Amino acid sequence: MKIDAKVYQNAERLHWAYRQGLVPGGQVRPLYLEGGQRFWYARRTGDDKEIILVDPAAGTREVVAEPPAAPGDFLEARSPDGRHVAFRRGHDLWIRSEDGQEGPLTTDGRQDYEYGTAPDVMKPTTIMRTLGIPDLPPAVAWSPDSARIVTHRTDQREVRETHWIEARPADGSEPALHTKRYPYPGDEQAPVAELVVLNAEDGTVVRAKSEPVNMPFFSPIQMRWLWWSQDGEAIYYLDQPRDYQTLRLNRLDPDTGEVTTIVAESGPTRVEPNQFLGAPPMVEVFGEEVLWYSQRDGWGHLYLYDAATGEPKNQVTSGEWAVREILRVDEQGRVVYFTASGLVEENPYRRSVCRVGLDGSGFAKVADDDLDHVVSLPDSGEYFVDSASTVITPPVITVRGWDGRVIVELERPDVSGLEALGRRAPQPFRVKAADGETDIYGVIHLPPDFDPARRYPVVDSPYPGPQTNRVSPAFDQGFFGYMSEQIAALGFVVVALDGRGTPGRGKAFHDESYGRLATAGFLEDHVAAFHQLAETRPWMDLDRGVAVFGMSGGGFATVRAMLDFPELYKVAVSICGSHDNQYYQQGVGEMYDGPGADYTESSNTEDAARLEGKLLLIHGGMDDNVSPQQTLRLVDRLLAADKDFELLIVPGADHLFIGYEHHMLRRLWDFLVRHHLGAEPPAGYRLTPAPLDMDLISGFFS
Repeated sequence: MKIDAKVYQNAERLHWAYRQGLVPGGQVRPLYLEGGQRFWYARRTGDDKEIILVDPAAGTREVVAEPPAAPGDFLEARSPDGRHVAFRRGHDLWIRSEDGQEGPLTTDGRQDYEYGTAPDVMKPTTIMRTLGIPDLPPAVAWSPDSARIVTHRTDQREVRETHWIEARPADGSEPALHTKRYPYPGDEQAPVAELVVLNAEDGTVVRAKSEPVNMPFFSPIQMRWLWWSQDGEAIYYLDQPRDYQTLRLNRLDPDTGEVTTIVAESGPTRVEPNQFLGAPPMVEVFGEEVLWYSQRDGWGHLYLYDAATGEPKNQVTSGEWAVREILRVDEQGRVVYFTASGLVEENPYRRSVCRVGLDGSGFAKVADDDLDHVVSLPDSGEYFVDSASTVITPPVITVRGWDGRVIVELERPDVSGLEALGRRAPQPFRVKAADGETDIYGVIHLPPDFDPARRYPVVDSPYPGPQTNRVSPAFDQGFFGYMSEQIAALGFVVVALDGRGTPGRGKAFHDESYGRLATAGFLEDHVAAFHQLAETRPWMDLDRGVAVFGMSGGGFATVRAMLDFPELYKVAVSICGSHDNQYYQQGVGEMYDGPGADYTESSNTEDAARLEGKLLLIHGGMDDNVSPQQTLRLVDRLLAADKDFELLIVPGADHLFIGYEHHMLRRLWDFLVRHHLGAEPPAGYRLTPAPLDMDLISGFFS
């Protein structure tokens, strides 16, 4: 059987659908003006883009010809009064005034011991070279009065170096060596941040009188783990030792450098300010009080502390649900606003906007519905932008007041363009995990011509966390959701779910992953789910087994599925997989597997000889997030075991395959069609290369 080219064309149209604005207004990314009094956003419609200006106070929304304010240079950090910018030059920080005069704030920076920079390990250097981006924004925070800057000196001097060979640089010259500091789990040396306060007016330097801050992934300033008090009299920051079993809130005196600990909490596993890595920490300091997030009762809740004594005052939220993000603290009204998951019986991942008194009384939903709410708000906190949807319900995006009333409706997206391509809304489901007790949730993507009387080959699309979810409770299913829709359009049923150990629920559920990275997001739960789903969905053809594909951590899970459950998983495409945790990022192994773990347990290379079935490995040769050596180490062991497999190394490709995405996708589609659908792809079919989408790129770097 040969696949008709129209099938590939339809899948490709779905690939382009989100890029080309077939869901106009599906997302709103507000850019706030004048402290949030107004904001604007770009609305894409086909090849065109509209600029929408919103004035919440006036209740207006209008189309304007140009953005109301040009964005500043993202490599500069402007002071609150707008009179100065801080920027990096060489290894030091500099300042420039509005009249153009500039000078250094530091002069002793040097290679691998420099000011205002993030650690190398998560810096997307290959993508930056591709896009011509010379650096990331400086890691600095201005004081409210624009007089001082807090930053850090990043020390990577003794951190392990990892190397990449660029086989053919863009100019066609000889192979080039690229090196970055990239530590592995268990290494003695790790990147650290030495906190320092710089006076922008007189050049005074005050260094924190404390140990440097552990910095496994990003700058604490970029992670919002460090901030100024509202009056500028103190700097607050969170820090953790490398075992991640203690979290401390510290106060840094910007005049003296003295550091005192206000609140500290320890536990037998990870102690986190948010289960989602990179999400805002749920800690607020206001007046003489601290709001502190803790999972000490088994759920993520807020607690009120005395900022002067560090003593607890009362628990603010409680119940078998989890706080997800602090939105606003109304000090005068003694109320905190936040999002929470677990309040909707149908799906515990849906986020609700809530309020409660700081004494724990008066809990209520601000938006009293069962939708999932994605929220953005300005620094002023006078209102919030709310995108309310479900997996099957397109979003309604509004500006709301804190009483829940709609001030301005922004978007009510038309999804008819997607439906015209045959896109079917994912089917949500709930089944039992492999333990037979725990509820787990996911979605099923169906082919455009779905007929329940037919039987369809089934594909699994895993991402194991433990730092994020695979399935979103919102209409927008994100990058992996888009890939799943495209593959479903080829004639497959594609399943995605979150097994035990992933975030967004209770502490015990998340802790299932602690010390168990080898389970790859509890693949045994995936196996259990497939058998339960097939009992009531006879159109899921498990007789031919299940195919599986994934990227990055999902690439690791893809191969792990083939190794651990060969009776079910028969075909696999692993893309840029982190196959050998011994030689992957230090922070991932030490945070999620625990200190001193046997990292070989979460290494696919150790078990490569057990491979059965059809496997395609794809990796970018210049992937500096998950190094190509991760795949090549696996290849070495597969060859040693004389296993058959296919390998595609894309020499110049980064972790996102920018410029090569069309080829990577076609090879993924072709492999699944040949080996799982049992058909031949359309001869000579080629996907159209994607132009650089600067909206997506700017979101990636923001």
